[in-house]
Amino acid sequence: MASLISCPHCGTRPKEEFMIRGDAAPVRPSAMASDEAWHDYVHLRSNPRGRVREHWQHVAGCRRWLLVERDNLTHAVFSVADAAAEGGQ
Repeated sequence: MASLISCPHCGTRPKEEFMIRGDAAPVRPSAMASDEAWHDYVHLRSNPRGRVREHWQHVAGCRRWLLVERDNLTHAVFSVADAAAEGGQ
């Protein structure tokens, strides 16, 4: 069975129409943050198993950035929201 993502703008589409950017959890440090804070932000990522929130772009459709909540073990998608509406892009 093909993995499907329900784009809020284009409807349900196959995952091949999307590009994943990665984890939506990291918060960008301020411009005046320490070198250590920037190092952690740029280079260190957790890699949890299970339910995660990620940034995806609908490259073969509306080209909007989306926040996708999914299980990275089973690939089940729980929710999809426009990242701009959620303040995430």
